[in-house]
Amino acid sequence: MSLVTLLPFIVLIGAMFLMTRSAKKKQQQAASMRNEMQPGSGVRTIGGMYATVKEVGEDTVLLDAGPGVELLFAKNAIGAVLTDDEYNRIVHGIEHDLKSDSDVVPDDASSLTDDEPADEAAAASDEKSVDLGKKDTADEAPVDAPAKADADVEDAEATPDDEPKKTDGDSGAK
Repeated sequence: MSLVTLLPFIVLIGAMFLMTRSAKKKQQQAASMRNEMQPGSGVRTIGGMYATVKEVGEDTVLLDAGPGVELLFAKNAIGAVLTDDEYNRIVHGIEHDLKSDSDVVPDDASSLTDDEPADEAAAASDEKSVDLGKKDTADEAPVDAPAKADADVEDAEATPDDEPKKTDGDSGAK
């Protein structure tokens, strides 16, 4: 056999070797992370629940999910061990910001311009309403009253409206 016919097989075997190697590395990192858990650290389970580690056993972890709620999980069910800052930010909404408040970027661009104060701009934007072409919900009949809706349709046909009526294509104009 020539080298050209063996080359695709060699490349395929090399790719399989590299993929299994990276998967083993990820498994080892996850195992070491789970073994380094200590009571008091915040964790996220693979199901997305955030809790605090209360006790660590050989194969299990006792988690404190809230006042009076203790849950027993397998160590393999722990998806991530979080830092204290990250856990407090996610669970309690506490931001630990080392920067000063002057470096904060505003949420809207109206405070960056000097044309008018931000409060007046917000009030002006609240006064205007945007019409997206939808009908008012008060004009529509309730779903649970079909008899009343039929009576309204008959009354609407008797009185001419300012708006043109929609037809299903059977009009006299051609």
